[in-house]
This record gives sequence, structure tokens and C-alpha cells, in this order.
Amino acid sequence: MQAFIEQPKRIPLILKLGIWVSEKITGKTMLPARILAWYPKAAIGSGIMESLVAHKDGAMTQRMLKLIRMTASHAVACPFCIDMNSHEHREAGITDEEAESLRGDVEKVGTFSEREKLAIQYTRVISQTPLKFHPDLVERVKSAFTEREFVILASTAAQVNYWARLIQSLGIPPAGFGE
Repeated sequence: MQAFIEQPKRIPLILKLGIWVSEKITGKTMLPARILAWYPKAAIGSGIMESLVAHKDGAMTQRMLKLIRMTASHAVACPFCIDMNSHEHREAGITDEEAESLRGDVEKVGTFSEREKLAIQYTRVISQTPLKFHPDLVERVKSAFTEREFVILASTAAQVNYWARLIQSLGIPPAGFGE
């Protein structure tokens, strides 16, 4: 399966360096970065955003952020995002049963904390169209998370949504992280 368009034959040196780093880290050909080289401003802006993603910040653990990324990926049905963001979920402390439940009913799994369930629920709302934030849900999230954590939750889900829309609009297939 191929993307809707090919990567450019010539990629500017600065982008080649960024692509090399991302491919070294992931061990995969990063077709999104390569195709974005057609418009270097988009490639650089996307690369900067990706380099600043939260991996762990206080109570926003690696597990919590991985749950948010995986939930957003499933909510927007992005095969590339699901592949990439679900990769190594066990290393983040997420069981296979928990990972599978993110596709549907998380209430069937008794191992999620209340904060995790709220983060999953809020991420689903962030990832739907049209956006509709019920005041009760917002208040529950605000009472369970600090302002900083609230921003990390929202920005992490929004970042996955950005990538999902971009990757799907370019027709980029999964990179094979789950292989």
C-alpha cells in the first residue's frame, strides 16, 4: 500500500537530518516526514511539535500518556496512528486487555484508575466531530487533574488528532510498528 503521493526526489539537508533522527529513533521509514518535505515549513513545524511531545510529567505518567495517544488513535480510526501509538504498550504498563478495551468499552476492564477512565473519556470527546464538551465532564476532569495536567491531556490528544488528519489526508499506510 502506498501513500497518495510519492516523497520528493530531493529533500533539503536540514530535513534529511531530522528524518534521519526520527528514523534512527523509531527504526522505521517515517513516510509522513518524507512526504512533508514537499513543503518544508510544514515539515519543520510538525517536527518541532513532535519533538516537544510530553512523555512523562509528574502524575501524567508514560502509561497515562500512552493511553491518551492510543485512545485518540482509535477514536479517529487512523491505522498509522494506531500502529505507532499502540507499539510497545506493554512497556508502558498497559495490558493487552486494556489496549483492546480502548477500541470500545473501557468499563469492562477493572484495572483502569478513575483518572485514567476520565482521561480516556475526555480524549474521546476531544477526538470527535463536532466537538461538544459537556460541562459535567469538564468539571470532573478539572477536579481530577491539575491545570498543567489538563493542558498536557488536551494537547496530547490534539497532537494525535493533528497527525491522524494529516497522515490520513496523505494516504500514508501504517509503518509496521506492530510487526
